[in-house]
Amino acid sequence: MIKAQWMRGGTSKCWVFEGEELRSSGYSADVVLPRIFGSPDPRQLDGVGGATSTTSKAMIVERSDDPDIDVRFTFAQVGIEEAKVDWGSNCGNCSAAVGLYAIERGWVRPTGDVTEVRTLNTNTGQVIVQTLRTPGSRIAENPEDSIPGVVFPGHNVSLGFLSPEGRTTGKLLPTGAARESLVLRDGRDVTVTMLDAGAPVVLVAAESLGFAADSYDRWMERAEQQAEVLDEIRRAAAVAMGLAPAPELAERAIPKIGIASRSLDQTADLQILMMSMGKPHPAMPITGSVGVTIAAQTPGTVVADALTSPVVNELRIRIPVGTLSTFTEQTSLGNTVGVHRTARTLAEASLPLPERQLAEASLAHTQEVAS
Repeated sequence: MIKAQWMRGGTSKCWVFEGEELRSSGYSADVVLPRIFGSPDPRQLDGVGGATSTTSKAMIVERSDDPDIDVRFTFAQVGIEEAKVDWGSNCGNCSAAVGLYAIERGWVRPTGDVTEVRTLNTNTGQVIVQTLRTPGSRIAENPEDSIPGVVFPGHNVSLGFLSPEGRTTGKLLPTGAARESLVLRDGRDVTVTMLDAGAPVVLVAAESLGFAADSYDRWMERAEQQAEVLDEIRRAAAVAMGLAPAPELAERAIPKIGIASRSLDQTADLQILMMSMGKPHPAMPITGSVGVTIAAQTPGTVVADALTSPVVNELRIRIPVGTLSTFTEQTSLGNTVGVHRTARTLAEASLPLPERQLAEASLAHTQEVAS
């Protein structure tokens, strides 16, 4: 048995495992997680996965020995139709569950009406300062904060990404250009910005794909129809950014890809549709929102050029479920870019491990790595 906690973070769900618990199985996380989640199977019927990219996620958490960091965590995007784990990026939404977990487990004691949890994501080396409301130095029994894309309320969590530029590739603009063209196999040119902030992301100018700014409500349908083209762009960007030696070797999760244009809705500064594991994201990856925010502040990017006026401390992004606002602020640790999320614990569980199947999967994984 492995103990785990099922949590919602932002618009995603994840299973939270303590590192020691996973190691106690005697198998690597690359073997254990797919079997626990029920992969490979598009329904993940014999596991705890949710059969979608936003619900087939795991966080592995550990208390930190660093006096400046409270919790170290590693994000795992668990494959659904294949028994593989992608470790290449972080999930900003699920990150919101880490601070709440630390307080609920007693790793961090609430201090006053607001408690700060300093977390380090090991996938990217990114420090995320999480601020939670703790009225009377305790977690509220009935949290009442809401965000777009989630029906029910949760605990308010502010995620501040500390100096997020270049965490994966070493450069904000890995190719050195704020804006450039990629040529598709069918001969079309698409205008993109390839940027590394929060996570590597390629942002496509909507008009170069034929996505009109005044038809945002139909973008999801059009993105599904052009999923192969969007993945071609994403894989080409992976090579250009130095993330993969060839398009076919690009990871499924990075770089993230989004379509951007000006917004005709006065409640937003621009509009974005992000993709997640080949499908339109129902809301927005938080690491993607950090990248979009930095892109808005970087002259010459497709995002900056889509703005009708410059933004400074707040960026309002139209997404399929409403408007997401991000913030930029200076803290004692340095400049942070972030967003407000909510989080909630859904269940605590003891998950049985089928020993024979794990042994077979471990042998197959070892042979695959060796080849």
